[in-house]
Amino acid sequence: MATVESPVPIADPLEDVFAGDGLPSEAQMNVAVPPDDEQFPSENSGLVDEPPDGGYGWSYGVFLAHYLAQNVYPGATYLEYAFVGGLSVATALLISPIATYTTRQYGTRTTLLTGVFFETISLIGASFSNRIWQLFLSQGVCFGWGMGFLFVGSVAVIPQWFTKKRSLANGIGAAGSGIGGMVYSLATNAMIEALGLSWAFRILGILAFSVNSVCALLLKDRNTFIGPTQLAFDYKLFMNGPFLLVLGWGFFSMLGYIVLLFSLPNYALSIGLTAKQGSIIGALLNLGQGIGRPAAGIFSDVVGRINVAGLLTFFVGLLCLVVWIFAKSFGVLVFFAILVGTGAGTFWATVAPVGAEVVGLKELPSALSITWIALVLPVTFSEPIGLVLRQSTGNIYIHAQIFTGAMYLVGSLCMLFLRGWKIGELERSIREQEKAPDSAEAANDQSSTSLLGRMCAWKKV
Repeated sequence: MATVESPVPIADPLEDVFAGDGLPSEAQMNVAVPPDDEQFPSENSGLVDEPPDGGYGWSYGVFLAHYLAQNVYPGATYLEYAFVGGLSVATALLISPIATYTTRQYGTRTTLLTGVFFETISLIGASFSNRIWQLFLSQGVCFGWGMGFLFVGSVAVIPQWFTKKRSLANGIGAAGSGIGGMVYSLATNAMIEALGLSWAFRILGILAFSVNSVCALLLKDRNTFIGPTQLAFDYKLFMNGPFLLVLGWGFFSMLGYIVLLFSLPNYALSIGLTAKQGSIIGALLNLGQGIGRPAAGIFSDVVGRINVAGLLTFFVGLLCLVVWIFAKSFGVLVFFAILVGTGAGTFWATVAPVGAEVVGLKELPSALSITWIALVLPVTFSEPIGLVLRQSTGNIYIHAQIFTGAMYLVGSLCMLFLRGWKIGELERSIREQEKAPDSAEAANDQSSTSLLGRMCAWKKV
């Protein structure tokens, strides 16, 4: 499916909770699957809807650059253009529970064909739009519905058909999102330049209908042999301090992530590059994500999930501040796009395993459900914030670049505190195994390591 590959995430497939291989787990997808090398208790294998994170959705940066450069919809402001892209992603996040429900009640094929319908009419409808409110309804709301139905309906199928090779199979599927985003960025810009915006939309609509319809009709799941549970939502998690740190990490990371993805092609135009070069930059960022996300999963298993998530989040923030701000040529921007792409989507690749470390596998569906809702605000408003921060002269994106880097750094700070908490939990568990929990010695040991000391200590967490 051209538009629903996972990671670029439109949903990024998330890392396996226990294997740490950058792939979706049974718990994340709300499906039971054949036993693998590591087995989980059946009562903990609840299904979760995952957010779309990739493919066509992130090629909106190419559309945004065109809208801003050509004033396609007279009277529309740059903020309204920015809201269109954020609205499509936010709608896809909000629609995930409904798409999960239709999959359980009416089957995978019905859900996918529903997504095909909404996505096709959204693109065809956008091709005839001549007012900004029409673009909001078509490329914004309607496309978000299609994106959500297509992703949720398809993301759980691959793990049902594999056991020992499940990680490899998911890895191949996951690579499609980054590669798909790259292809869409290049193809969309080429079609806009050669055929115009309207026909670019129509061709994308025809492709979406043709390819996704065939895939929906041929795709076969194993839900008949699986008894998925209902999605859970536990408001008590808001009283869990470490979980709030995970939400903070996601909230701040998304504020930077969307600005980076949607602004980079237009930034290329602002420093004198061509629209074609801008689309190449956007495509290479997607390529970097296709390479980086599976690697994040592999290293998470070796170094620790929280460690990798925090380090990569910090790495992206640092790159934005020390490389992006000074990138004034095509070559440097190519270098930045590929390198920052490898870590930009760290949240999508690691949020599920990190969540499992914090709340446990049993509470993971509830935790992820709350997380997706919490992300609606940053994905909706981050790009408008980025455009408001633009200057009219000089380095017009300097404030947006600082904002992006700062948001990633704040997100990494949340992970640093979470890391200190997790190390403390591990130390407490070791003490309880070695000593009686109520002994005076154990009580004295409990305060022997400060939070700052745990944050700075190197341990696999």
